[in-house]
This record gives sequence, structure tokens and C-alpha cells, in this order.
Amino acid sequence: MPPRRRHPAGARTDLPPLLIIRKILLLQIAWYVCATVLILFTTVVYGAPFSLDLVFGWDYLRGDTTVGWILGLVWMLNCFISVIFLLLFVSRSKLVPDFALTIHFLHLVATTFYTRSLPANLLWWALQCFSASMMTFMGMWACQWRELRPISFGGIGSGSSNTDGHAAGSSSHAPADGQQESSFGRGRGRERSINVGMGEYELDELKGDHAV
Repeated sequence: MPPRRRHPAGARTDLPPLLIIRKILLLQIAWYVCATVLILFTTVVYGAPFSLDLVFGWDYLRGDTTVGWILGLVWMLNCFISVIFLLLFVSRSKLVPDFALTIHFLHLVATTFYTRSLPANLLWWALQCFSASMMTFMGMWACQWRELRPISFGGIGSGSSNTDGHAAGSSSHAPADGQQESSFGRGRGRERSINVGMGEYELDELKGDHAV
């Protein structure tokens, strides 16, 4: 039989395609839900009507209106919050750039289909580049921080330290070998003297009985 080919680390056997698709869908849905909630809250506070054009359109993202700058700040805030989604769903620093770029590419496709035209505002493109860069950088940093955290083994170290401390304490209170031998020697001597005294006392009583 021919030998089996070994796939390198990080191949599709490491992360199946169905799992990749599911994670992309979860990230994209979470990204849009978070953006919709933030934009809805902003429109309610600002007193402007809410519409899907603010989410999927590119006409409002312009640098010559107040609404455009506020909407740009909201999308930037959504970028920072989405780092948490990358940390939860991806969990690997080497995969963060792929997922971050995929999110923004799918957003470009959705915006193009929704408006039936490519985005023409420079602020929209600058915002997408900044969002993708920040999500990649911060997502990789967050995943690396979690990967490099020390692993706790459920108190084994503390138990061993307590055991060592108990052993050290018991050894410190335990007498030395010479002291043990001397104490045993003293005990044997006392037992010998007591036995000898008892034996002499019994002989004296027997002598007295014969004399009588």
C-alpha cells in the first residue's frame, strides 16, 4: 500500500470547510447586528429616521455632512466591538486576517448588490481599509494574548506546595537519628532498672517467707 500523505499543520483537516463557512456566517451576522444596533441608537439620539440605507448604503458616508462623520464614527466603534467576535469565534491569531478581510469583502458585495453600484465615496473606502486593518491588528493581539496565557491545572501546584510544606514541617519537628537512639536508650535503661528493682523486691519477699 502507498504511504499516506501527511497534511501540513493548518490544512483543511485542521479546520474543516463547513466549520469555516459557519464561522464566517456567524461573524458576518454578528457584525451586521452590532452595526444595526449602534446605528439605530445613534439615529434615535440624533432624531433622524432609521433605514437600511445607513447600513448597506454608501451614499451617507461622505465627508461634507455631519451625518456622514457620525456614521463613520459608528462604523469605527463597530470595528472595535467586532474584535470580541473574532476572539470568540476564531480564537487563532493566524486565521484572524482571513476572517477580517472576508467580512469586509462580503460587506462590499452586499453594498454593491444593495445599491446596484460600486461605492464611489472616498470616505467609505478609507473607512473599510481602516476597519479591516484595526480588526486584523487587534484581533491578532487578542488571540495571541489568550494563547499565551498560563494554564492552570486545577490546584495541583497549590496541593503540592501544601504537601511540601507539611512534609517540611513534619521533618523539622521530627527528632534526629541520634536523638531517637538516645531516647530509645534512655527508655530501655529505665525499663531495665525498673525490672531489676522489681526482681530484687520479689526475692526479698521470698526469703522472708522461707525464714518464717
